[in-house]
Amino acid sequence: MGKINLGILGSFSGNVGNVVGGSWKGISYMRAKASSVANPRTDGQMGQRSKFALVLGILKPITGFIRVGYKRYTTKQTAFNAAMSYILNHAITGAFPDFSVDLSKVLVSRGNLTTASNAAVLATGGSIGLTWDDNSSANMANATDKALVLVLNPLRAEAVYETAGNARTTGAQEIAVPAEWLGESVEVFLGFITEDGKDLANSVYLGSVEVA
Repeated sequence: MGKINLGILGSFSGNVGNVVGGSWKGISYMRAKASSVANPRTDGQMGQRSKFALVLGILKPITGFIRVGYKRYTTKQTAFNAAMSYILNHAITGAFPDFSVDLSKVLVSRGNLTTASNAAVLATGGSIGLTWDDNSSANMANATDKALVLVLNPLRAEAVYETAGNARTTGAQEIAVPAEWLGESVEVFLGFITEDGKDLANSVYLGSVEVA
């Protein structure tokens, strides 16, 4: 049994007929109740589940980073859901059952700032070193922008990251990784965030590197 308050245009929670109502972050919503499916294992449905599982495997270890990287997209959804939607729509390649995620199209941060220029990555001495050109004179860049660095270890489903790193003008950042990652491959992303945390740059995928 659902409840409808404040008249037909007011808040609504629970089930009424084929409609489900609820609230998230103070925003009321209504959606159609899911219909029963005669065959829940069609190629299309299994394909959607497969794609969802792929993206979930990437996002779960970096949830904390995503809360920062997608903070501009949380008006009507969570940062996690915003990232999930973006990657599902822009970075999935292949056909069922052989889907994969094209990491070069994955964005772990999104915003209006100028992206990193000529960024590169090198693993040495148990840490990951990143370099980039100082492009703080660009139109949508600031000398005080801070580096956003994400290092993802897909094998272990673990990640280390920095959400307030060195200034854009510094042109370099080093981040330590766990000793047990030695010899394993990691995926590295670089973005920027303003000093006040209000705007970000789209991240850049720097590639895969073996921890040395």
